[in-house]
Amino acid sequence: MTNARQIISTSVVQAFHELRANKLRTFLSLLGITIGIFCIIAVLTVLDSMKTNIRKEMSSLGNDVLYVGRWPWMDEGGEYKWWEFWRRPSMTLTELRAVEHDVKDVDVATLCFTSRSLSVKHQDEELEGIAGYAVTTNFDKIQNIEIAQGRYLSNAELEGGSNAVVLGDEVYKGLFPGSTNALGKTVSFKGRQFIVVGIMKKVGQNMAGFDFDNGIIFAYNAAASFTDVRSLNNDPILIIKAAPGINIDEVKYEVEGVLRRVRKVKPGQGNDFALNQLSQISERIEMVFVTINLIGYIIGGFALVVGGFGIANIMFVTVKERTKHIGLKKAIGAPPASILMEFLIEAVTLCIAGGIIGIIVVLALSLVMTYGFDFPITLSFKNFSVGVGISAFVGVLAGFIPARSASRLDPVVAIRSN
Repeated sequence: MTNARQIISTSVVQAFHELRANKLRTFLSLLGITIGIFCIIAVLTVLDSMKTNIRKEMSSLGNDVLYVGRWPWMDEGGEYKWWEFWRRPSMTLTELRAVEHDVKDVDVATLCFTSRSLSVKHQDEELEGIAGYAVTTNFDKIQNIEIAQGRYLSNAELEGGSNAVVLGDEVYKGLFPGSTNALGKTVSFKGRQFIVVGIMKKVGQNMAGFDFDNGIIFAYNAAASFTDVRSLNNDPILIIKAAPGINIDEVKYEVEGVLRRVRKVKPGQGNDFALNQLSQISERIEMVFVTINLIGYIIGGFALVVGGFGIANIMFVTVKERTKHIGLKKAIGAPPASILMEFLIEAVTLCIAGGIIGIIVVLALSLVMTYGFDFPITLSFKNFSVGVGISAFVGVLAGFIPARSASRLDPVVAIRSN
């Protein structure tokens, strides 16, 4: 045990001596290992972070919510027939009332009509490309609406089509630069004046496609007074949340039956509406993740192969430089196994050093992404362990042949070598 410990410690010291003695050569050889481990660990870390963020967002939005509209989010088992989807009738208050009245397992339901690219003004300030979300009651009970100032729209304002509006964070900053209070002031769009009753917290765009930061929320009945919400160019969506403890698939089946009845869809005919769930997006994203993961491993694998050859080259040179030293060791009784182990551990140490550099780069970039780009990165000890393990494995593969050749040297020939 003492002899093995001495061999290991000596080999590690020799590896770091090699790093110091031949800095450029060793750095260039380790670069392949560093890049390979960086690619693998970076891909694993980013994918883990994206999965965590998606699960967190799905949890906040709810995986028990249906989004019913004209357009399916994914293809329905074949070609995406947009020309048929475009001609489907829009969702209306009739469908909303039917779902609320006839589907017993629904907790809440709401109707949302999105006006794209609104021009919103306040005095001399004007913003283009704002998303206007015209909603009925209960919208805030399904979507993650957080109010920073003021309040959300009341039921009376929503039902009566009042000219009240809630502004997104970016809209508020753009229309009221330098102001600390926009409540009670007016903004205008579509030729009408709306009173600001609330400001939303900054939340970012969610998986359902709502960009509340760059949007405004007002009453659906107010939108219906100045635009045709049932035209082919518009697409109100019916959002339905299942009651607590109820499987969303059961609600989906009930909603489908009620909507087919209300819309007078004949037996045997396909639905003239699409039932969408966030799980559809997450499943498709999981498939993309598998592909990205594979690409990361392939790129990392090529880099590791190049790095492995670099480490093997270093070890062959090291064996050549220490041939006399190896001969002396064998002459005084060092067994071939100890020589082999010495060079093998040295190769593994060099590879692990390169892998650790790659991991440090991942850590640095994760801090930049988390604090600089507001994209939380999930760091995993498992991923770092994988990186170190792969580095060690490459070290064994790259160092075995040079170490084996060193262990088989004839001591007399080795001592007489130049």
